Amino acid sequence: MKLENFHIVSAEWSRASDREALLHVRQSVFVEELGVPGLLEADELDHDAFHLIARDDANRVIGTARLTATHQIGRLAVVPAWRRQGVGVALLRQLVDRARALGWPEVRLDAQIDAVDFYRREGFASDGELFEEGGRLHQAMRKPLVAAARPTHAPRDPGALAAHDRASVEEARVALLQDARHVLAIQLPEFDVDTLNSAQELAEIRRIATSGRGARIRILLHDTGAPLRDGHRLVALAQRLSSVIEIRRPVDEIDLANRSACLLNDAGGYLLLPEHDRPQGRAARHDRAGQAPLAQQFDAVWERAERAVELQALHL
Repeated sequence: MKLENFHIVSAEWSRASDREALLHVRQSVFVEELGVPGLLEADELDHDAFHLIARDDANRVIGTARLTATHQIGRLAVVPAWRRQGVGVALLRQLVDRARALGWPEVRLDAQIDAVDFYRREGFASDGELFEEGGRLHQAMRKPLVAAARPTHAPRDPGALAAHDRASVEEARVALLQDARHVLAIQLPEFDVDTLNSAQELAEIRRIATSGRGARIRILLHDTGAPLRDGHRLVALAQRLSSVIEIRRPVDEIDLANRSACLLNDAGGYLLLPEHDRPQGRAARHDRAGQAPLAQQFDAVWERAERAVELQALHL
């Protein structure tokens, strides 16, 4: 269910191809179009920042953004042909989501004066006086990420799931499997022996796979060698139910650089770990709006991925 004709992936500054793609758009937009001095465009914060790249269906880079360790969003740039088509909003929301998943209390940014309304629509508020940088007026803005305390009589959101440590992530994963009816989408850069390998998780996956017409389980797995070596039980299940459980391996360099993990079901539930090997993220049982961008990105990577033939059914 691909909703847009662009997709967003993470990028590594240390990777030459990623760095070249990021700088190409930023040079074009900030330096050549807006006249920002080139010396101000790249800085030392780039090395440790979390970067995003937006690409069109032909895999051309059309936008960039970054989130620095100082809790600052910046370098949000979209090429002219793709403006007002949701690219900037998608980039911004993914960075805000990552900051929220990391437990940050707020994010900040310095908006060019003609972009202030854009950020206000996304919940940012002005913070201080206008200032000049690179020959252009800017407005510092901030967005709180910690929800205000609710009145004591307000009911707790039943859709929210904790995902702040290993135990809560495992509980969220089981709840999402239990909620699923016929469809699952799973992205895992790496399988470990504790992920989707318990008797309860495997029983739920088997239930979904055998739920009847329309059952479909898609798994994106970067490292297909480890589950074979370790004898992961989900691989054995996939081999026996290969018509329903499909496993693909991303091959695009940008997709392989994305180290996040997610689980999506057909009840509007999701679990997202921005870094697959750190049990810290966000999850919800019935949040289709929050799930939608994750499903969009999963679908885009799935279409580019190749079938993991080494994990296909064996002659048993």
